This record gives sequence, structure tokens and C-alpha cells, in this order.
Amino acid sequence: MKSQQTNKCKDVILVSMPWSLFSRPSIQIGTLKAYLKSQFSYLNIAGHHFYLKVAETIGYKLYHSISESTWLAETIYAAMLSPEKLKTIEKIFYREAGVNPLFRKLSFKELVSKVRRVTNSFIESINWNKFCLAGFSVCQCQLTSSLYIIKQVKIKHPALKIVLGGSTFAGASKELFKLIPEIDFVVKGEGELPLSQLVQRLNISNKTDKIPHIKGVISRDSIEDDNSDMFNQMETLDSLPMPDFDDYFGLLQTFGSNKIFFPTILCEISRGCWWRNAQRSKKIEGCAFCNLNLQWNGYRAKGYSKVVSEVDSLTSKYKSLSVAFTDNALPVKESKKIFTQLKGLKKDFRFFSEIRATTTMENLKIMRNAGMREVQIGIESLSTRLLKKMNKGTTAIQNLEIMKNCEQLEIVNNSNLLLQFPGSNKDDVEETLKNLEFAATFRPLRQVNFWLGLESPIWQNPQQFGIKALYNHPRYAELLPQNISSSMRFLIQTYQGAGYQKKLWQPVKQKIKAWKMEYESLHNNSIFKPILSFLDGRDFLIIIQKQINDRILTHRLKGKSREIYLFCRHHRSTKKILEHFPELSDDKIISFLRIMVSKKLMFEENEKYLSLAVPK
Repeated sequence: MKSQQTNKCKDVILVSMPWSLFSRPSIQIGTLKAYLKSQFSYLNIAGHHFYLKVAETIGYKLYHSISESTWLAETIYAAMLSPEKLKTIEKIFYREAGVNPLFRKLSFKELVSKVRRVTNSFIESINWNKFCLAGFSVCQCQLTSSLYIIKQVKIKHPALKIVLGGSTFAGASKELFKLIPEIDFVVKGEGELPLSQLVQRLNISNKTDKIPHIKGVISRDSIEDDNSDMFNQMETLDSLPMPDFDDYFGLLQTFGSNKIFFPTILCEISRGCWWRNAQRSKKIEGCAFCNLNLQWNGYRAKGYSKVVSEVDSLTSKYKSLSVAFTDNALPVKESKKIFTQLKGLKKDFRFFSEIRATTTMENLKIMRNAGMREVQIGIESLSTRLLKKMNKGTTAIQNLEIMKNCEQLEIVNNSNLLLQFPGSNKDDVEETLKNLEFAATFRPLRQVNFWLGLESPIWQNPQQFGIKALYNHPRYAELLPQNISSSMRFLIQTYQGAGYQKKLWQPVKQKIKAWKMEYESLHNNSIFKPILSFLDGRDFLIIIQKQINDRILTHRLKGKSREIYLFCRHHRSTKKILEHFPELSDDKIISFLRIMVSKKLMFEENEKYLSLAVPK
């Protein structure tokens, strides 16, 4: 597709709006810019990570707090889109802000005015007439901000072609172009091939109705075409060039010295979800609640050598060692090679990644040695009954084991406990409460209330989860113009009867709150001082159990008791334990295991046992 010719389409602008995380460049903008440059040598591409400018304008702490909440984030530009709804939107803002001290004396109207000024200033600073195409990446928290800017730009530059992409418009339909006439094209799925083919066609004609159908691109003229809904994606990710984040880092350098920080560089190893791919022949593909992969078809991963090369090159080019991998979950086979080679680069990396609960201690150690400092594990629940309903393919004992392993390796575990899952019942709640007693020695999980994602397996099979009457979350009607909110399908859905689940899970919510308070108290502001640890005396073991009010319980295990405890550092079935210690009677072993569980030094599930203490 590479072209050297001089054509009509010479300039393209790519924009990412608030409220993306300000401390990270947009990988969507960086990847698309790099790919278009590799395909069209004559193309001038302007990349704008505009959300960073907004963060600098209103303050990083305030911006971060707003970006953490979808509805809080969407209120700011919603007030600009629908000024007649200002009072209603202002109430939503303060309701969503809760008790956060940053918002106590904050004037919502002044905040909106400040964001409007910096946005309008940005619009005025761009010579939009020189661009043949303006692309906007629209993901969660970017809906109202993107709608605002495209409407403002189109008022003054009606001839400019606007293309949108990203997860927010993954379910785009024919109605979209009637509701938002400022939009000319929508890319469904990943953008490299569709966007490059669109640019190529614009070289021939900039009239929308003259552009032939492009696979993966829809418009008001091509929407009826059978192929328009199909993905148009790269066969292999190894052909992708390294992301171009120059615009982000260039903008950052224009700020005052007191506003300079070390950003986190984004890298991708794979696209799609390998767990979902492994479930393709089943009724439910992947996790039942997940709709993170609407823009991918199947699963693809880069070769390990390319990943290592990109991480090395990006960190050297941009002089930052903080790296976050964008994968839904790191690929199992490639991870060991990738992190072994990253360790060999001899750089003091600080990695973040999402990983599966089935990640082995061996692989976790390799990641830690290479620089993994923070992870988000797909835990979601501490009830095996509920994990089965979620189609996670994991169990509570596996989740507790990886939580323990993170505690041992001093890896910050910022994982979620998903509450209010449809179809959950009293037994699921009771099992969760029981197992939380054993999780109390590890870093607390973050409480996340279930939200129904558009096109997720549970959305596609609502009867299986005992729900009905699916519809857009009511917040959209409160924030958006009525014609848009009533006619479009949005990422966040809801269903009838959600109130029952909220009430059902209230005891767990209280338990998590107490867990966090106790964990912080026992650590005395020190993150990595294990609550439950052991010292090994070669033929005896001392287990140290910290308790509230500076109380410490100690347990001494001698001989075979020590050996059994250490053998169960990885969860073991009763059968395996009995086979490993044939010299001991079954009754004696079972009695010992039950005592350990009663003291919460071990966890038992379905005749499998896990020792909970970590080396001191």
C-alpha cells in the first residue's frame, strides 16, 4: 500500500480527548500515527494528546480524580453540550464526587468554564482547513468531550471529514449519522488498515458519496453494505511499527518545570483475549461480564523479540522506565521469554500489567526480576461458585494463591472484587464472606460494582443470568441531548432488578471496608510487611501472625508438620498430600490440616489445601 505520489490528502490530524489517564500517552494515537507514516511518506500527521493539556490546566490531582469515574468525567463536557440541563448535570457531578475533599469547595460552573476555555483555545489554535481528515479515538470517558469538539469544529469547518473510532462506537449503526450528522465515518474494529485505506480513497475524491465501500469503515452511504460491519485487521502484529509518542512528550516539555513528570509508556504485546479465544466453541466466550474486546476478532500476539525491542527503544527514546502493557491479560507462552530478555537489558524497569490468576509462581518471579511492580489480576471473586457463573475458569483457592504470591514478591496487587453480579445468590455471598476471612492477610481487593457492558456475553444471553429489560444506563439520558440518548446504544447498559443485588451484597461491602482498615493498621503505613509470615529453622517453622493492637501470635511447627506446611505453599489436593507423606497416617495428616485451617494459617477448598504464610 505504500505510496510516494503527491495527492489531495496530505494532512491528517488525530486527537485524543479528555478523560484519558493524563500520565500516559494515547497508544491509539501513537500507533495509528506510526502506521500511517509507514504507509504514506508524503502524509503530514498531527497527533494531539489534548487531554494532557486539560490536565495541566485544571491540575493533575483534580484531573486524575475526575478521570477515575466515568460519570464524573462525562459531566464536564455534557454541561457544554446541553447547557439547558446544567442544574441536573451539576447535581450528578456532586453526587458522583461523593466525599472526595478535592471537590468540597470546587465550583462546577467554574470548572466547566475553565475546561471550555482551554478546549476552545485548542480548537482556535489549529488550522483545520489544511486537513483532509480528522480522526478521534473515543473510548470510555471520552464520549461527551469528543462530541463537543467535533460539533464545534464542524460549525466552522463543515468540509472537514470526521472519522471516529474506539470502543464507544463499536456498536455504531445507521442511526448514528442521523443523530450526529457531524460524523462522516466510523471505523469498526482496529484502525490501521481501515484508516489507511480511507486516506488512500480520499486521495481520489473527498466527497463521501464517491468513496467506495471500505471494509471496517461505515458511513451514511456505506452502512447498508454487507461487508461494512466486518473487521479489517492486521494479520500479524509484528508488521506494526513502533508507536510514535513524540507529540505527547513534546507537549509535556512546554509545561513549567513544576508540572513536568515522568510519564508511563504504553506497550502492547497482544490484541484480543486469549481466554476468550480458547472459549470460542462454547456458549459463552470469555468472562461473562467482559466487553473489552469488541474491537478485535480473535487473538494475536507479537513475537517476543519484537516486544523486547520496542520496550527497549521506547524507554530509551523517551527517557522513562515506567511501562504499562495494554493487554487484557499477558500471553502465557510468550511471557516467560519476554521478561527473561527484558531482565537482560539491564534497565531498572517499573512494569504494570494485567495477568491471569493462573500465572505460576515461576513466571511471576521472572516478571518481578525484570521489573514488574504492579499487577491487576483477573480475580473478580473469592467464591468458586460465582467464578463459575462468571466463566472465569479459575477457583477461589487459585485467586488466594496468587494474592499470596504477590505479597511474597512485593508486587502491588491492584485487583478487583466484583460485587452485584446478576444471578448471584445468598450462597455466593456467604462463600465470599467466609473466604474473605482467609484473604485478610493479603492486600485488599478493590470493590467494583457490576455494570452491564454492551455486547458482553451476559448482555447477549440475559435469560441465562436471570435478567431482563436491558436498556441504556439512565445517566446517558440525564447527560446527553434527548435525541441521542434515546436512539443510540451505549457501552454501559443496565437491567431491571439490579436493586436486589445491591442489597444482597451489602455485607460484603462492609467486610471489604473493614479489611482495608485492618490491613492499613497492621502495616503501619508500610506496604510490604506481611501480616502472616514464617521463619524456617530447617527442622522447625515459626509462623508469625500479626493482629490488631500490636498483638502477635506465634505458631511453631516441627518435623513433618513443617514439611506438610511447606509442601502446601502451592495448593495441593488431599490425595497429593497423603501420597507425599506415606509414612504418616491419613487421620494424622487430615487432623493437622484441619487445625491449620481453623487457625486461618491454611485455606481449604474442595479437599485442596493452601498454606497462607509467606517467608519473612
